[in-house]
Amino acid sequence: MTTFGYFLSCEEHAPKELVRQAKAAERAGFEALWISDHFHPWLDEQGQAPFVWSVIGAVAEATSLPITTAVTCPLIRTHPVVVAQAAATTGALTGGRFRLGVGTGEALNEHVVESRWPPLSERLEMLEEAVGLMRELFTGKLVTHRGAHYRVDTARLYTLPDEPVPILMSGFGEKSTTLAGRLADGYISTAPDAESVTRFREAGGAGKPALGGLKACYAADEATARRTVHRLWPTQGIKGEASQILPLPRHFEQLAESVTEDEAVGGSPVGPDPEVHARALKEYVDAGFDEVYVNQIGTEQDAFFDFYEREVLPRVR
Repeated sequence: MTTFGYFLSCEEHAPKELVRQAKAAERAGFEALWISDHFHPWLDEQGQAPFVWSVIGAVAEATSLPITTAVTCPLIRTHPVVVAQAAATTGALTGGRFRLGVGTGEALNEHVVESRWPPLSERLEMLEEAVGLMRELFTGKLVTHRGAHYRVDTARLYTLPDEPVPILMSGFGEKSTTLAGRLADGYISTAPDAESVTRFREAGGAGKPALGGLKACYAADEATARRTVHRLWPTQGIKGEASQILPLPRHFEQLAESVTEDEAVGGSPVGPDPEVHARALKEYVDAGFDEVYVNQIGTEQDAFFDFYEREVLPRVR
């Protein structure tokens, strides 16, 4: 049975609004939550970037839903020791309802403490070392570590959940997806790509959950929804490695000037037709994802939750 969850966007919404949306998602029948972890939004137009751990703490008390970061980068901006402490505390606070989603990150968020942005191959090495280090800290033992990328001196986590926090990993290319299968407790993606799910499972992820996420825009008419997507998330139409290497929202704004409305919308379900939204979610189910998370672009959050509760979730269930 597929789990359907809501994807909280820290790039678009202030902390209290994210908590309100989490409660609305639970009332609407969503079964779990994703939440993004950003220092900057992609565009100034999006307008927000609260500290994710503060928001998660509030959401954990406001709802009973499981929460997964999608995703945290434990490499540069936040040292893996600090991420491990945050994750362990959140796991204890939620009674085991928290999973740590991790990835190799974007310069957009990470450059704020280190101007050098490592190539992907190096970031994958860093991620593997960071995950091993965090898992060692989750044991509650005293940890001293001398690795290729990190040094830790006599660190111990005293506040721990009953069970170690599961670590899930995002991946898009062959190297990252294979690493996720070998290393992680689950897989995270934002594309309904069956080949990636298969690669993850064949690399060691058999029996582990695969989580997929997408953006949608409900509105009373399709044209309004399309304009909203183009205004707030034209970055969906930017191809290649730009999303990983550009450091500032204004750089994405410059690239977004050449993104057409069709390119911005891409495969996102938009407008008031529930079949359009249901088909988009089912693409992830058919690709082999065990959990599917959807984010509503824009301010029409209450209308979206009502629409999904009445029209979309019954269709996909």
